[in-house]
Amino acid sequence: MSNEGKIIKVAGPLVVAKSIPNARMADVVKVGEKGIIGEIIELNGELASIQVYEETAGIGVGDPVISTGRPLSVELAPGLLKSIYDGIQRPLDLILKASGDFIGRGISVNALDREKKWEFTPTAKVGDNVVAGDILGTVQETSLIEHRIMVPPGVEGKVAAINKGSFNITETIAKVSDQDICMLQYWPVRKPRPFATKLPATEPLVTGQRIIDTLFTIAKGGTACIPGPFGSGKTVVQHQLAKWANADIVIFIGCGERGNEMTDVLLEFPELKDPKTGKPLMERTVLIANTSNMPIAAREASVYTGAAIAEYYRDMGYSITLSADSTSRWAEALREMSGRLEEMPGEEGYPAYLGSRLADFYERAGYGICLGSQERKGSFTIVGSVSPPGGDMSEPVVQNTLRIVKVFWGLDYALAHKRHFPAINWLLSYSLYLNNLEDYFKTEVADDWSKVRTEAMRLLSEEGELDEIVRLVGLDALSAREQLILFVTKSIREDFLYQSAFDPVDQYSSLQKQYSLLKLITGLYREALTAIEAGVELGQIKGLKVLPQIARARLIPEDKAQAEIAAIETAMKQEISNLKGGHSL
Repeated sequence: MSNEGKIIKVAGPLVVAKSIPNARMADVVKVGEKGIIGEIIELNGELASIQVYEETAGIGVGDPVISTGRPLSVELAPGLLKSIYDGIQRPLDLILKASGDFIGRGISVNALDREKKWEFTPTAKVGDNVVAGDILGTVQETSLIEHRIMVPPGVEGKVAAINKGSFNITETIAKVSDQDICMLQYWPVRKPRPFATKLPATEPLVTGQRIIDTLFTIAKGGTACIPGPFGSGKTVVQHQLAKWANADIVIFIGCGERGNEMTDVLLEFPELKDPKTGKPLMERTVLIANTSNMPIAAREASVYTGAAIAEYYRDMGYSITLSADSTSRWAEALREMSGRLEEMPGEEGYPAYLGSRLADFYERAGYGICLGSQERKGSFTIVGSVSPPGGDMSEPVVQNTLRIVKVFWGLDYALAHKRHFPAINWLLSYSLYLNNLEDYFKTEVADDWSKVRTEAMRLLSEEGELDEIVRLVGLDALSAREQLILFVTKSIREDFLYQSAFDPVDQYSSLQKQYSLLKLITGLYREALTAIEAGVELGQIKGLKVLPQIARARLIPEDKAQAEIAAIETAMKQEISNLKGGHSL
């Protein structure tokens, strides 16, 4: 009996084959004489529909299809960090050496180096009882990250032997019961790695971006989406999160983006310095690049490849952020494959299962206790950008994503056009983590954090209503209090929400500095309001000598921020008090 099936139909990235022995859903197959990689996505009797991860030109009816008998999986071991992969975990640097600037078809390269030796230091001892997820020992993967070698899934028992020294990832480092353990593990990309216990998110992912951390906070282990039209700054926000978020490891997936954008990322990331350590950011980063001219099936797989790598490091007890840019291109790949399978289309041609596939992806995020008897906690945060055609927020990918994620950072092209960055619209955006995180902010930052934030949001909301009135009847129709609101919210927008990614001081603000800045500006409103009620003219408030200092407060270095902002606040209160005193005379 032949061990191969035969192709009976080729339709772009979809190949239909007949009589593949022992064919199973999600198994990886090798298609054609060149052994091009594909995945079985539908079985119907003897027929198997295969999505092929490479160009299918030259493949014809009658060509062989051979099943590997295993699902699409990632290789997990030391060596992942600092790597740049394509959507199915093939290292781009090795592909470049093998085939030049363009990926040759049928190229098969190992995701991880089989020759490189790693110094393994055992932490478990002979005789220890271990279960899946327990740490056997460590390897210093980069200068920033210690790689923890875990007992593979499905393995438990007594440690019969454990070795110390230099090993490659396929050499035996330990023996558990009668099973040899090496550093290399495999995991199916579409299968989530479980938590022992999933916990509520109680700690913020601090990004250093004021509008995100203060107004629309995301929790560690949370989910967020950044929808916005072309040119509104989605990628810039993703880069800032990758650079500044207080996560241990960053996974960045360029999913179907333009080649020139992805090139910028690939050139920029290796040059970036980790602001906390001064070492290259790539030492705690994995990049997955799948540009818009690469085969669409690999684009669909790329987000799962990134998620599987992220979950592996999360299980070591690390905090991981995954940025997917953009899930719209991923959904377009789903739509194209669905169309070629001749499935019944849903809204705007997307498959009816679009919502469930998005949910499957975002639900892999979380915070909790990792598997194993040695208790440790890890978190996995997902931030996905969405590129709706024409900026249409009613489009199916945006709407399905909003039903799943808990943070919405709505980018606004009008703000970007005014050079206001990050161009997150404060009237559209929201975060559902604020109640969970309130205790953290009270204990770690200030008792009245939520009160200051609520007052700022109220003022911004009132400004939105007053702007409508001003457009209709003019500024003079407003009362002195309403004109004061417009004056103070201008300061909130320009001196707090605006943040330069290129200024060495302004590109990052600690939570304490963010609180102090916003408290200073909302304090200006309260003090000025009491002065106006005491008869002081708004023009006198606008002439305060302290105002330029308030405008420049965001540029005060972190080590001096608390003292200098407190001094500005004292000076502001004194000036307004003098105005009130002068008026009462």
